[in-house]
Amino acid sequence: MSTKSVITLRDLTFEWPDGTVALAGVNGTFGTGRTGLIGRNGAGKSTLLRLIAGDLQPTAGQVVAVGEVGYLPQTLTLRQDTTVAELLGIHGILAAMKAIESGDVDQRHFDAIGDDWDIESRADEALHQIGFSAADLDRRVAEVSGGEGMLIAITGLRIRRTPITLLDEPTNNLDRTTRARLAEFVDQWPGTLVVVSHDLELLEHMDNTTELYGGTLDTFGGPYSAWKEHQEQEQAAAVQAARSAQQTLKVEKRQRIEAETKLARRERTGKKTQKDGGIPKILAGNRASKAQASAGSLRSTLDDKVEAAQAAVDAADARVRDEEHIHLVLPDPDVPRGRRLAELEDEGRTIVIQGPERVALIGANGAGKSTLIEQLVRRAEPTPGRPHGRLVTELVGFLPQRLDGLDEDAGAMENVRAVAPGAPAGTIRNQLARLLLRGDTADRPVRTLSGGERFRVSLARLLLAEPPAQLLILDEPTNNLDIASVGQLAEALDAYRGALLVVSHDLAFLERIGVGTVIELDGDGRMHQRRDLGI
Repeated sequence: MSTKSVITLRDLTFEWPDGTVALAGVNGTFGTGRTGLIGRNGAGKSTLLRLIAGDLQPTAGQVVAVGEVGYLPQTLTLRQDTTVAELLGIHGILAAMKAIESGDVDQRHFDAIGDDWDIESRADEALHQIGFSAADLDRRVAEVSGGEGMLIAITGLRIRRTPITLLDEPTNNLDRTTRARLAEFVDQWPGTLVVVSHDLELLEHMDNTTELYGGTLDTFGGPYSAWKEHQEQEQAAAVQAARSAQQTLKVEKRQRIEAETKLARRERTGKKTQKDGGIPKILAGNRASKAQASAGSLRSTLDDKVEAAQAAVDAADARVRDEEHIHLVLPDPDVPRGRRLAELEDEGRTIVIQGPERVALIGANGAGKSTLIEQLVRRAEPTPGRPHGRLVTELVGFLPQRLDGLDEDAGAMENVRAVAPGAPAGTIRNQLARLLLRGDTADRPVRTLSGGERFRVSLARLLLAEPPAQLLILDEPTNNLDIASVGQLAEALDAYRGALLVVSHDLAFLERIGVGTVIELDGDGRMHQRRDLGI
């Protein structure tokens, strides 16, 4: 499908204040329609969106965007007193309208409103599609779930109708019903839409798939599944080409060695003939000169062939991707099968989490999953009439949705040492490397890391803590992770021998980590236990 370039990147470079290069000399374009931007965590996807949105300024190079840009960041860090109107981004317009209605006719109010005199009715119509209305504009963010907050923010971008919209992991915290509603919005989205996501279902709604890999943007015309099939075919061909190139190099090196052996044998024969006086000295000298010239020419030709074969190997190897995997060696938390670790209670019934059990807590947005988890973790007093929990073990690790609790100015090393003070620095660094946090990345301030890298620092603090946790409680752990990292997280949790309590809307991920018990909260916040995920 032909598209007009709306966003152009020219030799775009960005360095963090500490000198770490996030992007270097990136060139590329985004056109009209819907584009899924994919790539490994740490590749620079979120940084790229922030540069396009103007939230960051390039160190070098240029971003040219034809039109106003609307931007949804990866993490909505909001004060609890933020209103729905503020989350929608229309509070300034509404305030200007109220000022005019009260008699204040200052020109700045009219400038703030522009052509948006119908903003409240448009907001009411858009909010109704997600279960809210204009009556909710003054409600506080504290009164809605994380998923509802995300959907409200996305609705605000739809209302503002910017020509260019950037969404960074928009399905974080969204339940399956809400994800389906977002997909409908995406199908109808006007203008240019660029979406960073690990949600495979959402990526199927894209017109194009653009990968940021090795500092290069490469665009494929089609959704993620088509790109993936194309990529697998390319990789299979690249692997085969690399094998063929290696074989050719071996042949050329062997021929070079064989030729050198023949030349040495010929030279020894010539010297022996001359020594025995078989031919006159002048003739022998002429023959030796010709032999040396011929040998030099042959060596040069063979060396050229070896160099060409080596260059072909290097080029072929460069096309083969090195897919990295997490391989952790974790301490055993020693959780006997019958040991009680936590209890969840609701209307007189008790669900016990015991032994190395793997439990999923699922339910629609707003059902109270995070509230239940926070009450459990903080050992707070239960809310009357609502499900509540009690921890039996003291050895509990908790990963909240928003990945807070990290020292933002410290690196991964220092963050882990804070919870494992007795572990040797070398041991921590080796474990971080197994979590793909290597070299400078392990020492950079956490605030400069990508969402996926931040997640792995938080995961390291959980998995490497002393003494090891007997129960890990994870709230939406796949948020902000790229597709490969979701698989890596599953591998890391597979190495953990304690119990898991996981809140997630990602049913495929829950299946991968071997969930054996499912607790579902219904619309009234009541618990229902079952043995399968229903997928």
